Amino acid sequence: MSTTVAIVLLAGIIAYAIFAGADFGAGFWDLVAGGPERGARPRAVIEHSVGPVWEANHVWLIFVFVVLWTSFPEAYASVTLTLFVPLAIAALGIVLRGAGFAFRKAVVRLEHRRVFGGAFALSSVLVPFALGAIAGGIASGRVPAGGRAGDPVDSWINPTSILGGVLAVAAVAYLAAAYLVWDARRLGDPEMAAYFRRRAVAAAVAVAVIGIIGLFVLRADAEYVYGELTSRALPVVLVSVAAGVGALVLLVRDAARGGRLLAVGAVASIVAAWGVAQWPYLLPESLKVSAAAAPDATLTTVLVVVGLAVLVVVPGFIVLYVLDQRGLLPEEGS
Repeated sequence: MSTTVAIVLLAGIIAYAIFAGADFGAGFWDLVAGGPERGARPRAVIEHSVGPVWEANHVWLIFVFVVLWTSFPEAYASVTLTLFVPLAIAALGIVLRGAGFAFRKAVVRLEHRRVFGGAFALSSVLVPFALGAIAGGIASGRVPAGGRAGDPVDSWINPTSILGGVLAVAAVAYLAAAYLVWDARRLGDPEMAAYFRRRAVAAAVAVAVIGIIGLFVLRADAEYVYGELTSRALPVVLVSVAAGVGALVLLVRDAARGGRLLAVGAVASIVAAWGVAQWPYLLPESLKVSAAAAPDATLTTVLVVVGLAVLVVVPGFIVLYVLDQRGLLPEEGS
């Protein structure tokens, strides 16, 4: 039963990476779009794309924390006690990002719009970096088992965490650019579609380069995860590579279909490969999933609640995204 709950937990992380990751990546492109005049059109596409759904995407993060806390309390205690600094940075960044995005459209004066826009854009980079650093600290074995606190600095400022943070920023930028190509086409703006297509290609190349460098970093700093990535998790890694190459080819050829789905598959497979590589550990190599699990009654309750959520909540998300993609939702603030 603990294995089933662990799979549910990984699925929640993948969902957060796909949906919220695209929002964070949109903030990255907002940050580098240029000044008020030069960046006006890209930011208009970004606001139109992100506006109707950005609040909903963090439900997945809440889901991940609740499942981890309820089902694997020892791992939850160790992670929060050790990695409280990047967790606090991520939480603060999410709040500032939401406030910046909302208030940027409400204020009139240009200097105020710049302040709130800067908060939105900078937080959109800071949050995925912090979350990637957390993943790196866990993967490199710097979070001790037993609900004990590890080093609050070395646990997230280390080679694997820096790799995780940079890779997370690059991956969400790539994912967002692929989404924005589709949205620009949907809005009938071929110039902006080409604009984001070029950036998607550049981000895809950046992810590939970071991934290759990351193999050497993991080999030196996270031996267990590296060993499993190159053995048991290798098929998942190859799926990610194949999806990424396929998306890149379609983007270069300016194909109208398929690129977005392949980009999603590439990013989802990266996260899945991390989960497979860590198995059977929640905290390599000190705490196994089976040892960290709560009593069976608790796990059963969690699975029942997850099943009810699938029946009650997920259809609402599907309707939200379908309406958004068909342009049937009003823009935020209208």
